[in-house]
Amino acid sequence: MAPAPKRENRENAAGCANSDADVRVVVPEGVAAPSGIPADVFAATVSAYAAGRRLDMQSLARRLGIGRATLYRQVGSRERLLDEVVWWRSRHALVDAVRLSSGQRGADRITAVVSHVLSMAEKDRALHAYLENDPRAALRILTGVQSKSQRCMVGAVERLLELERDRGHLPLDDIPAAAYAIVRISETFLYSDVIADRAPDVAAAVRMIRAMLVGLGSADAPPARGH
Repeated sequence: MAPAPKRENRENAAGCANSDADVRVVVPEGVAAPSGIPADVFAATVSAYAAGRRLDMQSLARRLGIGRATLYRQVGSRERLLDEVVWWRSRHALVDAVRLSSGQRGADRITAVVSHVLSMAEKDRALHAYLENDPRAALRILTGVQSKSQRCMVGAVERLLELERDRGHLPLDDIPAAAYAIVRISETFLYSDVIADRAPDVAAAVRMIRAMLVGLGSADAPPARGH
């Protein structure tokens, strides 16, 4: 008969299971490559992006041994291809953040996730190279309401807020509005050097988001009953 596992091991296993379940809720796609892009095309694009090179579709087609027209038929557009790469890399950061914050609750967890994702983006050399090489296109993908990466980031934050609310840790009513505000505040401070010629300030973004969540939670909480 096998010995019973130690309590610490059981708790660690339970914690891992819970964090993995949260990941599946917040980032249902996980970190898999997008199914709508041929694997070799996506891998080559990721490689070019990670190296800080401006993506040139003619060069990419030549590298893959296909025609430029064929490449466009496969991916739709250069912007869509880069949008998928940005969101794929963001998913990695989100998954890590959700797992690392599994022991936290409510506003603490939300701000921990945001802080981790923004810190990873701030240190991302490939992202900075993309912003320098092609600032207009980069901002359309990173902050535009029509981009997949921006929409999906708002959706992921919304699902995280719902998790914490449904567990009784975050008394919020208007989850979609709060998620949108969190992402917009994050973008404003993270890309402020490109948007407003000001130094990025991740710490300020996190402080503002925490203050917003605490304030909204206080406003949405039911009034205390008199004795």
